[in-house]
Amino acid sequence: MLLKVYAATVLKHSVIVRKLCRLYSSSVKMSLEQAKQVAAYRAVDEFVTNGCIFGVGSGSTVVYAVQRLAERVETENLKVTCVPTSFQAKQLIVKHNLTLGELDTSPVIDVTIDGADEVDSHMTLIKGGGGCLLQEKIVASCSKKLIVIADYTKDSVKLGDRYKKGIPIEVVPLAYVPIQKKIEAMYGGEVKLRKAVAKAGPVVTDNGNFILDWLFTNQDLDWDKVSNVIKMIPGVVETGLFVKMCHKAYFGQPEGNVVERQ
Repeated sequence: MLLKVYAATVLKHSVIVRKLCRLYSSSVKMSLEQAKQVAAYRAVDEFVTNGCIFGVGSGSTVVYAVQRLAERVETENLKVTCVPTSFQAKQLIVKHNLTLGELDTSPVIDVTIDGADEVDSHMTLIKGGGGCLLQEKIVASCSKKLIVIADYTKDSVKLGDRYKKGIPIEVVPLAYVPIQKKIEAMYGGEVKLRKAVAKAGPVVTDNGNFILDWLFTNQDLDWDKVSNVIKMIPGVVETGLFVKMCHKAYFGQPEGNVVERQ
């Protein structure tokens, strides 16, 4: 009898714990989404003006930026041309009935708003977790200002403090193995070929290339030099290191406020 009572009590408590864990997980997820939204809204309100050429980044936080832009276009009758950094960004622009542009006709962009996987204290970025680093960097390089929007979990002192998936490197498929070996030999750590989730084989970018993720161990490297050295390896198309490119960053906080850095 005592065993039955004990078992019932344990079962009851385990159910309560599971419910509390689900509630906590849901609360954390909600606070992250709210943090992304407030950062995106602040950036769009401060930097998007009538008649501007707007670079649309990629990722989950940018979804809120496009939503806010669509609201402002409707209520303020803004005229904004949107240049996408990926297929996803293009779909967002079309979905919200915004004016779609391209670099052929708009080679100079007034402002690009994009997300980041991590931002260090020197405003160096890791980007490319979603595989769009090449097009993101091209559009950013054509922009007068690159504005980063992110939640509080992307704000770090050093690269690698919070983001543990490594630095993405886009490579020509033919050369991915030699590139892996060369980066590991030069800088240590581990370089992995990114595998697809819903299909067999590797991730293939919008440009038909592979993605390597470099899990580095040394956080005190000169990232500008590292990026340039890696890009000189034959077969490397681009790295996910964005050095000296970010004009300003907005980090949404769980309390609903925004921390700015520039």
